[in-house]
Amino acid sequence: MKIKHLFFDLDHTLWDFNKNALETLSELYLELNLEDCFPSFSEFYNTYIKVNEHLWDLYRNKKITKDSLRTVRFVNTFQFFDVQNNDLAVRLGNEYVRRGPYKSNLFDSCHEVLTDLKSRYQLHIITNGFEEVQSIKMESSNLNQYFDQIITSEKAGVTKPHSQIFEYALSVSGAKASESIMIGDNFEVDCLGAEKLGIKAVHFNPDKIVQHKKVCYEIAHLKELLRLF
Repeated sequence: MKIKHLFFDLDHTLWDFNKNALETLSELYLELNLEDCFPSFSEFYNTYIKVNEHLWDLYRNKKITKDSLRTVRFVNTFQFFDVQNNDLAVRLGNEYVRRGPYKSNLFDSCHEVLTDLKSRYQLHIITNGFEEVQSIKMESSNLNQYFDQIITSEKAGVTKPHSQIFEYALSVSGAKASESIMIGDNFEVDCLGAEKLGIKAVHFNPDKIVQHKKVCYEIAHLKELLRLF
């Protein structure tokens, strides 16, 4: 059956999460004098990224709440370095959530690729990110123009990789699994989650991390999508 609908993940696929986080935290590291608390910015940042990824896994599996994720990630990062200053950690977390979504770094050629694909397919977003945050990211990065449906896990009531969010996405977009493709960076969450429901998947893998399983397609650069479809 002819492909009609392309579903994209947002963070780490179109919106360059790590680059935007790096910019935001670099600013806050200086403003809040965090150099007094940590050996270096790079050690602080790399630890935060690992802590945040772990907590997102817990959130996807309903083991922590949205509010806990936002609060605990910086508290845990501070504790890793034996920095006992919860007030500062909470202040950092609040500022990060307030500023970060306004950063607009996208992966290379994002607008060019989406402009081309928009002329031939219906495009949608499926994201586990929080409703209010993702809407700011989309607007700040000028991405809204490309997408018909923005499906968040909060709106769907369930996170990827659970089948219900993909079923919800197909329902609201009027798509069939057989005429749809999911494009995302997270192999388990985006790709295997979609393929379980019969949606073909493209693994966006710019770091070329080797996986033990295979999905339909794998790309290292968004421009490769133009050669696939």
